[in-house]
Order: sequence, then structure tokens, then C-alpha cells
Amino acid sequence: MLKFVQYIKSLRSFRKIHRYTGVAIALLVIVSALTGILLALKKDISVIQPPTRSGINKNLEQWKPLHELASLATEALHQAQPTEVGNEVDRMDARPSKGIVKVLFEDRHWEVQIDASTGEVYSIARRHSDWIEALHDGSIVSDLFKLVSMNVLGWGLLGLTMTGLWLWYGPKVVRKIKREKGLSESQERSKSVKEKAE
Repeated sequence: MLKFVQYIKSLRSFRKIHRYTGVAIALLVIVSALTGILLALKKDISVIQPPTRSGINKNLEQWKPLHELASLATEALHQAQPTEVGNEVDRMDARPSKGIVKVLFEDRHWEVQIDASTGEVYSIARRHSDWIEALHDGSIVSDLFKLVSMNVLGWGLLGLTMTGLWLWYGPKVVRKIKREKGLSESQERSKSVKEKAE
């Protein structure tokens, strides 16, 4: 009987924890889920991330120096987007298997894809996947917010999983105890009736 009462109390407590945890992390879950879906599709939707082009030559010995490619890419961006003058190179993503270099800029997520051996510019576009990823992990606000929000989300989802499993399994245990209790009471009544009849 004591065990039965403990199970009932634990179910009530877990139900409250499950409810309040769900409410607390709901916004983080929604943002993380939606941005996660978009990031999963970034290779298939060119608006999210420009498709990677293929260059002419994959031989690294015949590639132009990185500083020259960076200069060509910067000039191409400034000519195509005059408002981006002053937007400097942030990093360069070399793809030997494609014979191409992606030049990424510091502001507004611009990307220039350039042939590594000829210097020909293949595309100038914005990488929306970058700010979507920053929104996904919280770094769009700050590194501290990223650290806190990802821990809250991770522990919150773990809590929801554990409490959800018990809310699913707990009632089965309670029903089993009720059946056993009912069967035991029925046997006691039957035994009592027999003793009276004798």
C-alpha cells in the first residue's frame, strides 16, 4: 500500500516538473527545431547557402597564392556591391577536391567563390546559413548566451525525456498494483465466505 501511494505521488511530482520544464524551454526548442530543419536543408536550397561550384584545376601547385585570390574576391564583391566597400575578408575555405576557394567576409555573411587556378569569380552571394547557425546555437546574441542557452536546452530536454518516460511507464505500474490488490481482496473475500459457510 505504501509503495502504491509513493508511485502516485511521484507521478504527480513528475507531471509538474514535466509541465514547467516544457514551458520554460519551449521558445528555445522551437527556435532550435526550426533553424535545425533549415540547416539540414542548406545543401539543397541555394537561398540558404550558395551551392559549391567546381574549378578547373585541382592541382594545388597550380593554384594562385591565397593573398591574390583574397584580393580578387574582395575587388569582385566591391564592384558587385558598392555598399560593401570596406567589408574585409574574414576567412577562406579552400576546397582542393573542387579546385575552388570560398572567400567569406566579416560583415553580412557575403561569400565569393573563385577558381583557385584562374582567379575567375563564379559566384557572389550571401550565406544565410551562417546567421541561421548563429541563431540555432545562440551565438547570435553572445558567447555567454550560447553557453547558457545550450546548457538549459540540453538539460531541459534530458529532463523532459526522463519525466516523460516515467509518466508513460508509471501508470502501467500503478494499474498493475491495482489489479494485484483487487485480486488479493477478492481472494480474501472468497476465503472469508468459505469459512463462514463451513
